[in-house]
Amino acid sequence: MIEFLHRLLSLAKPYRVRLVLGIVFGFLSGLAEPLLVLIIPLVGLVVFTGAGANSAADVLKNLSPRVQTIANTIASWFSQSESSSAATIKILVILLVPFVFILRGLLSYLNVYCLQWVAIRAITDLRTRLFAHLQNLSVGFFVQSRTGDLMSRINSDTSALQNAITAPLAVVVKDPVTVIGMVIGLFLFVDAKLTLIAMLVFPVSLIPIIIYSRKVRKSSAVIQDSYSELSTVMHESFTGNRIIKAYNLEEKAVQQFKDVSQRFISHRMRVVRSEEIPGPLIEFFASIGVALLFIYFAFQPSSHAVKFIQFALGVFLVYRPIKNIIRLQSQLQQARAASQRVFDLLAMENSVREPAQPVLLHAAGAAVCFDNVCFSYGDKEVLKDIQLTVPAGRMVALVGASGSGKTTLSNLLLRFYDPTRGAIRIGGVDIREVTTRDLRSQIAVVTQEIILFNDTVSRNIELGRPGATKEEIIAAARHANAHNFIAESPNGYDTVIGEKGVMFSGGQRQRLAIARAVLRNAPILILDEATSALDTESERAVQAALEKLMQGRTTICIAHRLSTILHADLIVVLDRGRIVETGKHDDLVKHGGVYQKLYELQFNS
Repeated sequence: MIEFLHRLLSLAKPYRVRLVLGIVFGFLSGLAEPLLVLIIPLVGLVVFTGAGANSAADVLKNLSPRVQTIANTIASWFSQSESSSAATIKILVILLVPFVFILRGLLSYLNVYCLQWVAIRAITDLRTRLFAHLQNLSVGFFVQSRTGDLMSRINSDTSALQNAITAPLAVVVKDPVTVIGMVIGLFLFVDAKLTLIAMLVFPVSLIPIIIYSRKVRKSSAVIQDSYSELSTVMHESFTGNRIIKAYNLEEKAVQQFKDVSQRFISHRMRVVRSEEIPGPLIEFFASIGVALLFIYFAFQPSSHAVKFIQFALGVFLVYRPIKNIIRLQSQLQQARAASQRVFDLLAMENSVREPAQPVLLHAAGAAVCFDNVCFSYGDKEVLKDIQLTVPAGRMVALVGASGSGKTTLSNLLLRFYDPTRGAIRIGGVDIREVTTRDLRSQIAVVTQEIILFNDTVSRNIELGRPGATKEEIIAAARHANAHNFIAESPNGYDTVIGEKGVMFSGGQRQRLAIARAVLRNAPILILDEATSALDTESERAVQAALEKLMQGRTTICIAHRLSTILHADLIVVLDRGRIVETGKHDDLVKHGGVYQKLYELQFNS
């Protein structure tokens, strides 16, 4: 728990001035209630002084000896003062009560405001840090992670931490000060014996806290996992809504959501029970203490009404902060469970390491060499001893059956992963010695999976080269045979394409992705099934644009449709992670190997 509190304070370190102010305001606010216990009897003395000797004596005799000394001084001063000045001072002393209440309210407000100010900014910084950390992790991490789980950690887990900074810090600072100040006041100025008796009950109230805190810790961890599952179910159902509707899976999706929600409810109610049961138990123990207090005063030989009221008021004022402190344990346990998931994610290291002393890469006019490259996904070996050189300015096509390792080669070139053995060099420079940002800035990619964002057409194309002019964007769209359908859209290049580009057809989305690659104008080009979603007419137009784009650029083209790579400078045939054939189209067809079978399957059919 100490480590957890240290983490919370480290998050707020950049805002320590406002944090210290909030703590100071909380400390002063906590002193206000003990101050009231001392002020009210003195105000009573001032009120009754001048109302008759018996009235003042009744007040004085019920005060503790320490307070009586102060009270006698005040009483004698009032008896010697002129009536007009005494009346004014009496009114001012009486006004101390509302003044203390106003001061306490103001300090409480400033305490909460400052801590909330710190919490919101600290958690926003944490969310940004977590999001940035995720962006810099390797593709392999995202392959193994659930999108809903990551969203849950950024949203619900950090929200739980925000509550942990505000509520517990306010309680940790303010309420212990109130309790300690009240106990000291009751001990010194009211009745030491009664205060000690009342404090004997307090350790008993810790028993339910110890029992239920363990249940809160376990259930809180399950609750955060349930949030993650709910996010995953929603993300998958929303993104896959077409399949759900096409296969009549609505009821199954709803049932899955209900099952996860039911688990969440079960553990959430366990936490509620663990939070609420200790309160009534403590109230029961407190009621026993109050009953003993009544018994004590009932059998006293003389009346102690003022002392009783003063002591009872102090005990009841102590009850609220003690209850808050008890709830603090539950709040911290819930926040601790959430924070563990967040900090575990932050501690995760990127499997693709940036070089300590990076080398500048000059990809223009440089050959790409795969030198004895091997790669495995876990225990599954995907690439075996790949020896391949892509000459500068030439087009090399990768063909083969699904799962033969074609896309994996392009992923290794982009350094989404690092080879398990061997090296990839561009112009003789190992790409592991180059920063990933420098490497990827010199590669343009059109992937098989079309990635578009819920923004305008113009902004989606501009991602290829941020800061490009409108004319350059339009020129890139023309090269990709996309200008006509963009111009026919409701707002032209300012049309918002919707999530994943739902406003356009598959072929149109593909051409937007190609336009983005055209705009990048990089020396290395990767085409991963770049024309797979196009009809015959569009494919011809785009293919012509791509051929123009490929001139003078080193191009790696991954294709299932062999019609797109008939004129490649070199065709590399992969089978089960190995290079089995290389050559030009005509030579490979005549050879009668794997490529010739693929060719016959496509063209004969």
